[in-house]
Amino acid sequence: MTDGAAPGEVWLVRHGETEWTETGKHTSHTDVALSARGREQATSVGGVLAGRPFAAVLSSPMTRSIDTCRLAGYGDRLEVDDDLREWDYGEYEGRTTADIRQERPGWTVWVGSPGGESLERAAARARQVIERASSAEGDTVLFSHGHFLRILGATWLDLPPEGGRLLSLGTASLSVLAHEREARVIRGWNWSSE
Repeated sequence: MTDGAAPGEVWLVRHGETEWTETGKHTSHTDVALSARGREQATSVGGVLAGRPFAAVLSSPMTRSIDTCRLAGYGDRLEVDDDLREWDYGEYEGRTTADIRQERPGWTVWVGSPGGESLERAAARARQVIERASSAEGDTVLFSHGHFLRILGATWLDLPPEGGRLLSLGTASLSVLAHEREARVIRGWNWSSE
């Protein structure tokens, strides 16, 4: 920011519930729509944000994120940012952790998935999003996905990307990344929109 103005906040919105999030299936590149409950949650996000003015409104290209943005009341300002898409689960797309652990006991998403995106590549995308949000002249809101936003939160704090495992996110939750003097901080995390 110029003229000594305080940097803007970065608001994170995880998309509303889908049939796959309800059943625990890992969902990255499959374009699953919001469920009826997910649409209600997205509308609730709009109630919490209450028309808050944002300098930039960015969304993942996936329908579940775009629809969450629209139902929250920001569809007219929406810019799609491909870097906000979910961490790609490769061969584990559409499978649950319990199912995967039958073949790989103790598996966790944070060790990666065969044929999927590396954690380092997802973190590089997160850094690009942070750079874009930080260049906005004011607050920014990002509509995206659970694991990617957790990686982004860890990256914001200068933690290694696997630090995202410590930052749980519910569907249609809101989080706020901010600054305390020169330090990047989390002002709020995983607030329920309901």
